[in-house]
Amino acid sequence: MSVLTGRGDGGSMNQAAASQRSTQQPAAAPADAASLRPGAGPADLCKDPSALRAQAELRRRSPRAEPLKYLPDVHPARLPRHIAVIMDGNGRWATQRGFPRAFGHRNGAAAVRRLLEQTGRLGIEVLTLYSFSVDNWKRPKDEVEALMQMYRDYMDGEMSRLMDEGIRFVQIGSMEGLPDEVRAGVRGLMDLTAGNTAATLCVAVNYGSRDEITRAVRRLAADAASGRIDPATIGEADISARLDTAGLPDPDLLIRTGGEMRVSNFLLWQISYAELYVTDVLWPDFTAEHLNEAIRQYAGRSRRFGGLNGDGPEAGA
Repeated sequence: MSVLTGRGDGGSMNQAAASQRSTQQPAAAPADAASLRPGAGPADLCKDPSALRAQAELRRRSPRAEPLKYLPDVHPARLPRHIAVIMDGNGRWATQRGFPRAFGHRNGAAAVRRLLEQTGRLGIEVLTLYSFSVDNWKRPKDEVEALMQMYRDYMDGEMSRLMDEGIRFVQIGSMEGLPDEVRAGVRGLMDLTAGNTAATLCVAVNYGSRDEITRAVRRLAADAASGRIDPATIGEADISARLDTAGLPDPDLLIRTGGEMRVSNFLLWQISYAELYVTDVLWPDFTAEHLNEAIRQYAGRSRRFGGLNGDGPEAGA
């Protein structure tokens, strides 16, 4: 669960990764087509003025960002602004080694820390982790209790680091049903980090996209019934503004570990145009280099946003 672990759904493994095109434009400054081409060498990019400008732009928000050092073969302008992750495979990882599932969750915590560290080095603006779904309450009581304790421990243990690195913490999902201590910890950490601007760590706990959309529609219906909004004028922006993710950019890249080819009721509205990347790697084994490979594939794809023109190798095809 939680920011510390991952969902650990279990199941078969597959090699293929599905791809969709993202509506979210690149966050960094534009660059010339030659330097943006997939496969441009590290030496080329490290000397390329447009790449240096794009990195400087990222560093204005996140001073510790050095994408040309930590991912030198991808132009900083091609980095995703928002990465969302379905952290799957903790249970299988532990079972394969003859340990209880809780052992996998604890080792999943290390993968979260590695991921957060690397996204900080790359200057990724938003990282969203699918930690505990509304369906995960069906798991054994002792496992759920252990996961909730790990979440509380995470919030206590990472508070100083989030402040030191300027990371804002937000949680999406329903607060109803969460233990009182978890709710108090979430509110406290969100309040403490609200002014941080280097990056945002968004954790989905007690989350399900259908539940999120249902709650948003209820709020919209209440606003319409009270006369605060004209039903005839309701558009996509009105729905987005009432989702848990209001104020965050939509994900550009969705990564799923553990090989399952499904999105598991995660950010269904928000990932409409996200690029999808699926890896067989189980979550506790996921490293910074695995993240880099996902970003390389993302950066090499054509992003035409439903049209014919794009910024990748298939543009105009």
